[in-house]
Amino acid sequence: MPSQLTAILITLNEERNIGRAIASLQGVADEVIVVDSFSADKTPEIVRSSGAKLVQKEWMGYSATKNFANSLATHSYILSIDADEALNEELKKNIIALKKNGLNGVYSANRMTNYLGKWIRHSGWYPDWKVRIFPKAETKWVGEFVHEELEFSTPQKVTRLGGILEHYSYYSYADHRARADKYSLLTAKKMCAAGKSAGVLEPYISAAGRFVAMYFIKLGFLDGWKGFKIAQISAASNILKYKELRRLSKNG
Repeated sequence: MPSQLTAILITLNEERNIGRAIASLQGVADEVIVVDSFSADKTPEIVRSSGAKLVQKEWMGYSATKNFANSLATHSYILSIDADEALNEELKKNIIALKKNGLNGVYSANRMTNYLGKWIRHSGWYPDWKVRIFPKAETKWVGEFVHEELEFSTPQKVTRLGGILEHYSYYSYADHRARADKYSLLTAKKMCAAGKSAGVLEPYISAAGRFVAMYFIKLGFLDGWKGFKIAQISAASNILKYKELRRLSKNG
């Protein structure tokens, strides 16, 4: 039996990306719901003009906001993408074909990041498989601070989809650094809550290890100057993460 699909997105000041994301869902999703945390830019206007359903809700954290958004879905299967993601044509065709035969289990898509105009194929950023289609009734997002994950109430078969989930991540090095630092601070809180701590040298040892892993072991040098900047910024944010963990641990 054919399946119907509700596409879910959460937003906060995503006017640069949201139109592209919604456009990529045309012909794929039977319903598009955007939960917006009161954006100050044109995000709500763009969503309304696209024909998607807009629901505004105060920010509750990544997992809680996504779970609220999922609860609004009319259909039994959910396609969850970020506002800075978009389905390419091959991925769209494969999802449409699967819907005709009926969805079963969960489905992951291979995400490729466009970093300041360049598609990144190494650096540990690709391949990057993300579960994006799943049954509403048996799934919830978990994770209090950052890097939310899907949790399934019953075992699920994971099918990998052909095509690419395009990820338009950053538009400047400053943007990358700011967001990397934001996630590093949130990760430090998560680590501290789990009872973890860090030694005096750990920020620097960890940063050196991160740079070597991304730039050399994961072939970031093949991504050119962009690969170097990705490794450099990741290493710098790692220093911040462990320094913040030390500060939080000392302050209890």
